[in-house]
Amino acid sequence: MKNTIFAFNDDSPKYKQIYEQFKLFIERGDIPANHPLPSIRQLAESLQVSRNTTLSAYEQLVAEGYIRGEGRKGYFVNELEPLLFQNALIPPMNKRTKSQTKSLIDFRAGAVDQSHFPLKIWRRIANQVLALQESFRYGHPFGEESLREQIATYLLQSRGVKTDPSAIIIGSSTQQMLIYLGQILKDDFPSIIVEDPGYDGAKEAFQFHRLTLEALPVYETGADFSKLKQMESRLIYVTPSHQSPIGVSMSIQERQMLIHWANKIQGYIIEDDYDSEFRYTQQPFPALASIDSTRVIYLGNFSKSFLPGIRLSYMVLPKQLINHYKNQFLRFESTTSLLSQLTMAKLMEEGEWNRHIKRMRLVYKRKMQCIVSELRKHFKQEVTIIGEQSGLYLLIKVHVNHSEEWLIERASLHGVKVYPTSIYFIKNHSNQPIIKLGFSNLTCEEIQFGVELLKKAWSK
Repeated sequence: MKNTIFAFNDDSPKYKQIYEQFKLFIERGDIPANHPLPSIRQLAESLQVSRNTTLSAYEQLVAEGYIRGEGRKGYFVNELEPLLFQNALIPPMNKRTKSQTKSLIDFRAGAVDQSHFPLKIWRRIANQVLALQESFRYGHPFGEESLREQIATYLLQSRGVKTDPSAIIIGSSTQQMLIYLGQILKDDFPSIIVEDPGYDGAKEAFQFHRLTLEALPVYETGADFSKLKQMESRLIYVTPSHQSPIGVSMSIQERQMLIHWANKIQGYIIEDDYDSEFRYTQQPFPALASIDSTRVIYLGNFSKSFLPGIRLSYMVLPKQLINHYKNQFLRFESTTSLLSQLTMAKLMEEGEWNRHIKRMRLVYKRKMQCIVSELRKHFKQEVTIIGEQSGLYLLIKVHVNHSEEWLIERASLHGVKVYPTSIYFIKNHSNQPIIKLGFSNLTCEEIQFGVELLKKAWSK
């Protein structure tokens, strides 16, 4: 230990590098079991870092069981089984290649802000749920009643949707729910209208049942509903509150027109309200299902607003479809965690869900303002920003004579991950490349750095 030299690099936080090096020493047996470690102050001074840095490293090692703290005595190495690590040792820090440690600014849209996640509250409630007798059984096939009741209350308060808990179905994801929904609709509805561009996961779910897709063109100003007259389908899938991926919101006139269309042809609207909570210029728009619940199948989820890994989504069915759906899937097990359902129900019951949404709306609004400001500062008229009023991502139309693939590759070479939009289009392709930039899990400093790198990458 005394002869060990820490060689810091610039690719990851110093506390993480200290943690990984100590982890390596312990796994290799370089530091024996029960051996004392330097104090936080001593280690900080020897490495010329702050005490918070060494404290964070030690706390991570304690959390994972590598070391233990013994009051005022200090920190000591725990005894480990060496066979577990013989084939999984981490190479020494100063011998790692750049490709192994290179960190990226990742403008991924499918993430949430980790620093503001109510971890202590979720953990407390989850521990309470684990003590309940009902946690030690299989869950209800259509979702736990306590969660369905809370969702029904929330939808009425926030989206204006009046529904009975018995009309709500709990599932693991929007795509999974669309596959189940397609099973009961495909015989009467062999085709479906989808937005173009639109959510690719929905298209995959419909094609799983071999439904014919009719494309409704969507532009920055909204969808071209005049095309509905030329279409044969009586089923349509839309994202009216925050169109995916363009970001435009459907006006009240368009919503009423769509409801009238569905009633006239005795069809259904599948409303995917995937991130309606995060609108930054006005209050969230009322849901289509709040206008006419008899012709709207409403979809919502907790992935964008809370945590993707929780795998919790829900669907509100019109009365005329409830029995058909339940008869079809009565003998199927629930596709999502019973414990997650009970914990989320309790979180909502205690009011923590509403507090979380209000807090995150402010957090994401500041991040949206940050990324828009940085893009305008560095690119000026070289890009057009699309969808800055709401959501956890935006699009930029890049005015260059290069392809989407070139832009993504150049960004990657400069350490930045950006994402394509071509996967969302069917026929209504853009004449210029459009790049998707998520910002939810990035700090403003990371956003600033990432945009600077993009400017360098795309200026050559």
